[in-house]
Amino acid sequence: MTITGGAVLFAVLWFLVLLVVLPLRLVSQGEAGSVVPGTPSSAPSDARIARKMKIATLVTIVLWCMIASIIVWGGITIRDLDWFGRMAPLPD
Repeated sequence: MTITGGAVLFAVLWFLVLLVVLPLRLVSQGEAGSVVPGTPSSAPSDARIARKMKIATLVTIVLWCMIASIIVWGGITIRDLDWFGRMAPLPD
């Protein structure tokens, strides 16, 4: 894995994890009972974005280490994931 490949893998994983973490423990303004004028009642009352970004970063580091070690180790290759036999055979 190249440095660029590792950085791209980290960035993609980070955004995916962030999209999973964002709705967790979300309390809307309607549920909290204090709707700010000009906003919908479904808007978050306290989003805690910085905390969720830190959680996403920590989870991503763990996932990235696992995936990067599998890629560098070479134990699972793209050919191992070819369950339907659609890849061309390797040249001899």
